[in-house]
Amino acid sequence: MAVRTHFSLFHFNPSTLSHLKSKPYFHSRRAFFCNCTSNDQPFLLTTPLYYVNAPPHMGSAYSTIAADAIARFQRLLGNKVIFITGTDEHGEKIATAAMAQGSTPPDHCNLISQAYKTLWKDLDISYDKFIRTTDRKHEAIVKEFYSRVLANGDIYRADYEGIYCVSCEEYKDEKELLENNCCPIHQKPCVSRKEDNYFFALSKYQKSLEELLIKNPNFVQPTFRLNEVQTWIKSGLRDFSISRASVDWGIPVPSDKTQTIYVWFDALLGYISALADDQEQPDLLNAVSSGWPATLHLIGKDILRFHAVYWPAMLMSAGLSPPKMVYGHGFLTKDGMKMGKSLGNTLEPNDLVSKFGTDAVRYFFLREVEFGNDGDYSEERFINIVNAHLANTIGNLLNRTLGLLKKNCESTLIVDSTTAAEGNAFKDNVVRLVDKARIHYENLALTSACEAVLEMGNLGNSYMDDRAPWSLFKQGGTASEAAAKDLVIILETARIIAIALSPVTPSLSWRIYAQLGYSKDQFDAATWRDSKWGGLKGGQVMAQPQPVFVRIENQTEVEDKPVAVSKKTPKSKGKLKQAQEVTGA
Repeated sequence: MAVRTHFSLFHFNPSTLSHLKSKPYFHSRRAFFCNCTSNDQPFLLTTPLYYVNAPPHMGSAYSTIAADAIARFQRLLGNKVIFITGTDEHGEKIATAAMAQGSTPPDHCNLISQAYKTLWKDLDISYDKFIRTTDRKHEAIVKEFYSRVLANGDIYRADYEGIYCVSCEEYKDEKELLENNCCPIHQKPCVSRKEDNYFFALSKYQKSLEELLIKNPNFVQPTFRLNEVQTWIKSGLRDFSISRASVDWGIPVPSDKTQTIYVWFDALLGYISALADDQEQPDLLNAVSSGWPATLHLIGKDILRFHAVYWPAMLMSAGLSPPKMVYGHGFLTKDGMKMGKSLGNTLEPNDLVSKFGTDAVRYFFLREVEFGNDGDYSEERFINIVNAHLANTIGNLLNRTLGLLKKNCESTLIVDSTTAAEGNAFKDNVVRLVDKARIHYENLALTSACEAVLEMGNLGNSYMDDRAPWSLFKQGGTASEAAAKDLVIILETARIIAIALSPVTPSLSWRIYAQLGYSKDQFDAATWRDSKWGGLKGGQVMAQPQPVFVRIENQTEVEDKPVAVSKKTPKSKGKLKQAQEVTGA
């Protein structure tokens, strides 16, 4: 694990970003940034566009789950959200992967891109736009952007000879490499190449990028990633190749059909082409006017240089505003190494979802991997955390409360939750934790947001144990009335938990809401305002108690669990057989 680093996003409060939002406009030579505000400026959030050389792995899923939680929270606040994800489908690696599978690049891209869409559906990813870099509208936007940069005098032709990593699709500086010219990311030897390419004049934007970081100290987050970017820029920027003569699978250079546009110069434009309408003649200006600049680019730390150095310089050259923030999160590791398709040590998200369920997968990785840092996966820890938090702390609290309500109150609330909590300090503690969770979500501290919500569950269980309403009901009279109010207080806490945890576990939150007697339409219409105390009303009828999250059985524990053999009746033998079949499942 990386060292735990505490950081603040200072004034980055996505719910109150109006003072930061501006509409970009074109200029022939440089980007200007208007100080005007716009109430209809959306919260534009992007994941990386994932490379389709192989099916998605858990590292890709992690980025997208985190982005989805942020998008869902912003929607709860009532903000207009445009959540963009998609696939990067050009380049040498794609053509090679297709050939290895005995397929063509278009067929290979269709297959893998669909695999991403299927996984995002299985993970409850609520994206608004899915862009493929093979989309016709994307190619049109890329060519128009290239022509603008060319007209600005920032593209020239030259020979280049250097050390190239095929997996990164990037020329490397020798001082970056490990022994035997190995790439530090992919652990594979790089190759020497000499090509006649077109270059982008990145060095021209050295001072502009330095000024960008000074004027926008939150441009790169977490803070320790900003330090990396500052180091790269201060060491001196070098122009980089933006075309390939040896790669056929790509977008042709508008002025030279013998070359294709470099995959990164192509793919980064996906964040803008996703905004374009599916019209006959996609237009860069129209796409930009639909929501650019991005509020937040969420990426893995290995592609930070492309997003925090190359991309803003490209945008400046084309007369466009850079994104508001680039957030480089850490890696998920397995056996102490970064997961990656190129490394062949991936953790399959489809297998995790099939085995443990969507809520468990989303919760574990957002709760246990501190956002911004690296995190390691262990199945034993996965099961222990999910069982303790979702099944025991939250699920069991709701289930036993509803059981007591059914037994003693015919599943009906006797008073409003506001009345039930009058003069009770417990309510104040829950309100404090809700506010705490909101602040953490706003600061992209997803682990801390989960912790605040879990603390509500812990408070609820402690309150239940301290008050022992089952004993009060037996006493009757005023004691029984007090017990009924206690149940209302606990169920109101469960309702608030459902709202506050819904960015992380939307399906679990809906099941909690359903148990509290609400319809799906009511749940879908809920906003963060509904996390305010006082939602449950007297006379509201709860559903019949059912577990909202079934405890995950640890296979080792199941196999070691003793089975009592009964010889009394054939019926007992049948139960034993059934139990054995379940154990072996």
